Amino acid sequence: MRTNLFHIVLAPFLLTFGCLELHSQELPNKTTRISSVKQKDSLKTGISSVIKENDTIKKDTVKKKKSLLDGKIFYKAKDYVKLDNKKKLTILKNEAEVKYKDIELKSGVIVIDYNKDEVYAGRLKDSTGKYTQYPLFKQGNNTVEPDSIRFNFKTKKALIWNSRTDQGEFKVKGEITKRENDSVYFIKNARFTTSKNLEDPEYYFLARKIKLVPKKKVVAGLTNMVIAGVPTPIGVPFAFFPMTEEATSGLIIPTFGQTNQQGYFLQNGGYYFAISEKLDLALLGDYYTNGSYALRAESNYAKRYRYRGNLNFRYENQITGERGLPGYGKTNVYNIQWSHTPDSKATPNSRFSASVNLGSSKYYQSSFNQVNNANFLNNTLNSSVSYSKTFNSVPQVNMSLTASHSQNSNTEAINMTLPTLQVGVDRIFPFAPKNGTKKGFIKNFNLTYSLRGENRIQTVDSLFFKSEMFKDMKNGLQHSIPLSTNFKVLKYFSVTASSNYLETWYFKTIKKQYNSALNKVEDIEESGFDAYRTYDFSSSIGTTLYGTFNFKKDGKIQSIRHTMRPNIGYSYTPSFEKYYDTYAMDGSGKMATYTRFEKGIFGGPADRRSNILNLSVNNVFEAKVRDKDSTKTEPKKIMLLNNLNISTSYNIDADSLKWSPVRVSGGTNLFKEKLNINFGMTLNPYAVNTRGQMVDIFNINNGGSLFRMTSANLTLNYSLTSQELEGKPDQKNLNNRGLRNGGRADDLFGTTTDFSDRSKNQFDDDEKEDSFAGFYKLKIPWDLRLAYSLTYSNNNRENKISQSSLMLSGNIDITPKWKAGVSTGYDFVQKGVTYTQLRFQRDLLSWRMDFNWNPFGDRASWYFFIGVNSSVLSDIKWDKRNLPDRRL
Repeated sequence: MRTNLFHIVLAPFLLTFGCLELHSQELPNKTTRISSVKQKDSLKTGISSVIKENDTIKKDTVKKKKSLLDGKIFYKAKDYVKLDNKKKLTILKNEAEVKYKDIELKSGVIVIDYNKDEVYAGRLKDSTGKYTQYPLFKQGNNTVEPDSIRFNFKTKKALIWNSRTDQGEFKVKGEITKRENDSVYFIKNARFTTSKNLEDPEYYFLARKIKLVPKKKVVAGLTNMVIAGVPTPIGVPFAFFPMTEEATSGLIIPTFGQTNQQGYFLQNGGYYFAISEKLDLALLGDYYTNGSYALRAESNYAKRYRYRGNLNFRYENQITGERGLPGYGKTNVYNIQWSHTPDSKATPNSRFSASVNLGSSKYYQSSFNQVNNANFLNNTLNSSVSYSKTFNSVPQVNMSLTASHSQNSNTEAINMTLPTLQVGVDRIFPFAPKNGTKKGFIKNFNLTYSLRGENRIQTVDSLFFKSEMFKDMKNGLQHSIPLSTNFKVLKYFSVTASSNYLETWYFKTIKKQYNSALNKVEDIEESGFDAYRTYDFSSSIGTTLYGTFNFKKDGKIQSIRHTMRPNIGYSYTPSFEKYYDTYAMDGSGKMATYTRFEKGIFGGPADRRSNILNLSVNNVFEAKVRDKDSTKTEPKKIMLLNNLNISTSYNIDADSLKWSPVRVSGGTNLFKEKLNINFGMTLNPYAVNTRGQMVDIFNINNGGSLFRMTSANLTLNYSLTSQELEGKPDQKNLNNRGLRNGGRADDLFGTTTDFSDRSKNQFDDDEKEDSFAGFYKLKIPWDLRLAYSLTYSNNNRENKISQSSLMLSGNIDITPKWKAGVSTGYDFVQKGVTYTQLRFQRDLLSWRMDFNWNPFGDRASWYFFIGVNSSVLSDIKWDKRNLPDRRL
């Protein structure tokens, strides 16, 4: 009955407009739905129950009105939905919602005016006078949160008061916003910022008039910056901000600055090319008023589910001093970096990868565009480009092709292999059954095959990428067929036996010849294929012994377990004198022997028989201790000594000094594996004479001890963080930038400052949500790393500590917004402080302030930076630097 009465009341309204069809249902949230439909000859059930259809009435010849709305309107409200037939209004109050096509509107109060095809939305004021339930207007992916809104369904235009919207990294708030259509907005007195607090931002840009095209661009008129509510004179007459979700090409604004050595400069300016979704390119350059300049090309590429990588090329023309004056210098340095990583699932049987870092040896020491302290102290650059493929045959075959590069930035020596070919055939058991276990000498007999080919280049920095670097190129191929087996003897002893056949191919050999005119021996290079073949035999027998020392069960230490693995090995290599020739050493006719293969990359065959007995013992010590947790009944296992290795050898065929020095090495982890200890020593059983030469007399027979310690080394590494003390995993990121540039993964040598990329902070931690946690913290995050190294030398009875140094690095969050860090050390031999770096960082919410200071030494420098964190406004910054004196 209620439904019919509702229809009767609304019947005149529906008849008047004829274009709307109303459906009502008894819903708990008082939901009503209005929909527009095509013109029909009769009304539906609810209305036809009141107005009877009369067939005798003539057909109406008046053209019916066109529907005002071409879609359905859904609306609901928590308190009530009020229909005003006279004014043709629908009023919704408290948690009101209206949906029309792709438009969604939520607010405290919503008024729908059918006369004007408009909808109004506003806030509600609670009993305390506070406004709540602000309007939320959403169309597609665009969202606006104003104080109030007026929207026309027909024209799609709107007026919005105090609108709030997110556009990429920007947050925009406008006093009055006029919506022309779904792609153009005009805003008066707009302020936009990257701050997360739009109502009270730490900074914003105030624009009197702006045109906003969502996800495309913002065009602004007179704009100036406001910091902490205070207007500043920093501004521009007009501004343009790209807002596209996809990368777009455009200019990169350079950084202006000044240094004492190069004068004023424009740095890191250029152009960015958004070539496609898979490839981009940035061309950058620097210019200094003393004539120095730099060029850089940086490219990133990626193909989803296939691979990704980046390629960087950097070139600098560096000028120091003034032309015509002492100290003037001009150098060219360059650096190439390439990283390529495939998706392992894309091609499971083949893989191509690259990690390249090569160029001028002095690039990281002298570059004007970065201060790479880690590379300056750790001076090795490495590169590798490799392709590998697996052939799923029986047996399986693996092949790899690798080009490698190793460069010492101090000696400027470069070693390259272009390329290295490796082929390996999976192990074959010719006498093993197809099913069941392999036991015994015969069934465990196996063989495999491997091929290694190298094209090796040794050159220096000055000849790199020049024709001279290929002059002394060496190459060769080596085939290897190892045969081996293993079996048990007397149940507890494991025996292994193996033999290896080697065949080495060279394409260049030498011939030694005495030149009487020059009075010296010359090495004459001979081209052509040549080869030599060798073989050897080895065997070993070993076992494992366990010993347990039990203590009182109520004591802290309940037992200690000692695992000992003794091993006796024997190796035999015959003499291959047939590959040796003789030559005249001088004009007197004195002869000597040589092999024509001695300068090959794999060396030459031995001309003496090798008959060696090897002895070694490996020890492991563990303990069971009472657990501190009284609820646990089982004791806790801890490692006392991870390994203690003792090894030596006896040369059966040697005429003297048959015993080799005893090598002792070991390592362990203490304090819940926070302290890593490694040690080693060399013990020589033979004595030395007054000239420091080793003689064939045991040291104990010369009035000394059983062994003479000739060298020893000790390293200690300790790391600890506040998170680990609280029982949480250490989440501090490694310094990947320093590692890639040839430095270290940790910050013991300090952090790297790259002036071309200031998006990352010097503490390498992830950005956190902005939240004020008070001026003080009960728990202050911190981390600490210590590294100690000691080397003892006594080869010639010098009995001295040749190296002893301590390195330290630590970081601490002084307050929720302040971070500080230090990297330093002390050399106990040279009695001086080693490289030291102090670093500070202030989190200014949307901004960041860095200060990096190397207070003394030949790397003395400092750098100050303050700028906006957002990549969109990365050019809004100020930095000042004092770089190291490159002439030192």
